[in-house]
Amino acid sequence: MRFPPSTVLVVLIVSVAEARQPNPANEPTQPAIAAPNKVRLEQSIERGIRFLLNTQNPDGSWGSARRTKRLNIYAPVPGAHHAFRTAVTSLCLMALTERQSDQTDVRQAIDRGEYWLITNLPHLRRAGPVALYNVWGHAYGLQALAALDRRHAHNAAKHKDIAALVRSQYDMLDRYESVDGGWGYYDFRVGAKKPATDSTSFLTAAVLVALYDARQTGIEPPTRLVRRAIESLHRQQKPDFSYLYGEHLKYRPMRGINRPGGSLGRSQACNVALRLWDDPNITNEVLVTWLNRLIDRNGWLSIGRKRPVPHESWFQVAGYFFYFGHYYAGLCIDQLPANQKAPLQTRLADLIIKLQEKDGSWWDYPLYDYHQPYGTAFALMTLYHCATNPKDR
Repeated sequence: MRFPPSTVLVVLIVSVAEARQPNPANEPTQPAIAAPNKVRLEQSIERGIRFLLNTQNPDGSWGSARRTKRLNIYAPVPGAHHAFRTAVTSLCLMALTERQSDQTDVRQAIDRGEYWLITNLPHLRRAGPVALYNVWGHAYGLQALAALDRRHAHNAAKHKDIAALVRSQYDMLDRYESVDGGWGYYDFRVGAKKPATDSTSFLTAAVLVALYDARQTGIEPPTRLVRRAIESLHRQQKPDFSYLYGEHLKYRPMRGINRPGGSLGRSQACNVALRLWDDPNITNEVLVTWLNRLIDRNGWLSIGRKRPVPHESWFQVAGYFFYFGHYYAGLCIDQLPANQKAPLQTRLADLIIKLQEKDGSWWDYPLYDYHQPYGTAFALMTLYHCATNPKDR
């Protein structure tokens, strides 16, 4: 039986319209992944911790400028490396203290790292008029101080010392904040005392998370600093909760790096930063949507992993966004109700465990001798947040 063309057209239009309607019965299901075996998870974490213990410098820090390649990022000496080492040491301390291990060698490593950080953090400054890598050190330094404060919860003298350092880091972040609010790590505009840098979404988000953590020590961060940082993130936020790389790209919102694929390693940090500071628009649905995107598109995101040139992968993704993004994904999971956490924890843990190197480390971008310690610290903290029982951290 033949139908007239008009009838066929109507049938096609109705079929397409029906296909566009939400239909839970026809929604694609995620591939089934068995929950990570607790023993396997613990073994992966223990191997990562052993790597950090074995690579700690004699002075208690982690990372160095010793391992170089012919293609290095701009890093004026010595200030850039002071910043890198401070940030990386802080991340490693965060990873070890969050574990709350009673192993003697772990406690000793934390003690040595704590001494190094408390001694060196007060002296961290910008490397020069252009390079502001020190902001990373101030941010993760604050998070490490908050972790150390929890470790010394019943030590009033330690708390007093840490509180003084927290206040000093607030001052540093105020000093190196952009004139427009938020933070960037280059000032190509002026090189003035107060940076004229275009803030970047991911560094601003990292600082906001650090300020929130530091707030738990009982020392409130400057309200103006927090408000201006949040405003900067809002200026860089797109309707789908992808985020511009930085404010300098505000007139190029559809450039690859600013589209969802390019934002995949940044949206997690930006979303959780705004959520922690009570942004009502960062709902559970927003967090879950972007967590699923991170996991579902992990294969092509991983294409940028270990590439030596920043932003040479699809959507101009740089390798160093990989474990950074997964760490903040773990923090996003923590914001969800219990019934939504488990599937995401399972899938995230599965992909992180599979990427562990033979020596127990994780890394995503060759950066002198800093990449393995920071990658391992980020990955370990991601796995901690994948534990279905918080006591297992």
